[in-house]
Amino acid sequence: MTHLSFTRAASACAGLLLAGLATAQTPAPAVFPAVLEGHAVLPAATFIAPPKDAPANLSLSGRFMHSDMRRRDEPGSIRGVAFLSDPKAPRPTGMDAPFKGQPVQGFSGIKAAKDGTLWVPSDNGFGSRANSPDAMLMFHQMRPDWKTGEFKRLRTIFLHDPDGRVPFNIVNAATNKRYLTGADFDIESIQVIGDAIWLGDEFGPYLIRADRNGKVTGVFETRVDGQLLRSPDHFTSIAPATPGNFATPVRRSRGFEGMAASSDGRFLYPMLEGPLWNAEARAWESSEGKETVRILEFDTEKLAYTGRVMRYALEQAGNNIGDFNFIDATTALVIERDNGEGAPAQACNGPAREDCFNVPARFKRIYKIDTTNLDAGGFVRKIGYIDLLDINDPKGVARMGGAAGKFTFPHWCIEGLDIIDAEHIAVLNDNNLGVAQAREFGRNEANEVILLRVPELLRAR
Repeated sequence: MTHLSFTRAASACAGLLLAGLATAQTPAPAVFPAVLEGHAVLPAATFIAPPKDAPANLSLSGRFMHSDMRRRDEPGSIRGVAFLSDPKAPRPTGMDAPFKGQPVQGFSGIKAAKDGTLWVPSDNGFGSRANSPDAMLMFHQMRPDWKTGEFKRLRTIFLHDPDGRVPFNIVNAATNKRYLTGADFDIESIQVIGDAIWLGDEFGPYLIRADRNGKVTGVFETRVDGQLLRSPDHFTSIAPATPGNFATPVRRSRGFEGMAASSDGRFLYPMLEGPLWNAEARAWESSEGKETVRILEFDTEKLAYTGRVMRYALEQAGNNIGDFNFIDATTALVIERDNGEGAPAQACNGPAREDCFNVPARFKRIYKIDTTNLDAGGFVRKIGYIDLLDINDPKGVARMGGAAGKFTFPHWCIEGLDIIDAEHIAVLNDNNLGVAQAREFGRNEANEVILLRVPELLRAR
């Protein structure tokens, strides 16, 4: 067996330093309780056949997941190993690539529909442009059954670009349908506005508009302060011909992770996963010692950014944004997380082993923010939060990860969040097929969606 690579340095995300801006002194955010009222699971080993008119090579996925990036065509010949495990004690995940079919995995983002279903996108596939040219981009309509614990897939829509709306060369450019792959985009967030599906991407970062059949109708680049905002994966980013510094404002895998929408659908609010880079100051965007990320505003009628920017301060360096959705016209919820996986109670606390977590989860929160009463630096106010590592489960609802009336959601990438009603929210993880393991040693984590009762958080002001 060979070993699986993970280049999700990678997903798995102009004068920008704010040192001179002061964050207003406000009370510390309050901590609110969360109660688990539903838990549904889609097994990691869930695969579907590509469309009949897709290129034949897409019947197999994950050929390029080896660390040497060479193609392997024999199913199961690339060993799945948890990316966050210590190289001296690699933790096998049991998901060995290549895979027969296309994986229904990597859920990133939620848009709840009135009929109780959830729209969720699968992200770019296996973590980078280089290792995902055979991973098809898709989004799904899902229905969680809170009674049985089944996370049902009702339908899948594959993204395609027959009209050539994508402004750069794509993997399947020579075909009629031009199905999109994880080497073209990394879709991480979703909004449904009228007949349009809007997707936030990390590679550009771009905004992508598609119809409900998955046909791309527009791709929109990002501008901040009049400058084109690019990551190393933007189609115009070219590595220098000779060794030297190569920097873009957006770090790889730190493009648009969350994306909210106004209630009328007029505006989108894509949110960067991490801080931007200031090449002159050689530092990440920060204020008063805290790294900060930007929330932009995009007009869906004018198809342009308005120039309005809000800023969010991360609680600790290295944290990332997982998702972002509005509660009402003025308040919203944001997932802020670290890059650990596995329950802290199962930390190695010594030499790494296959039966402990050497980088356990320590910080997995959902913050409620006020988006109107910004301080002088344009920062949103954090009202309060719930701790996803300390969820109450008095009725024993948990399908896994629960004990003694408690439940923990210690996944590396928690990337989906939306409001269900006045008291409930839904949260899901990106299970990073082949390389993530937060629950059971020897097994890749599943796609889990949880229903949390959080009335105090939703009512807080």
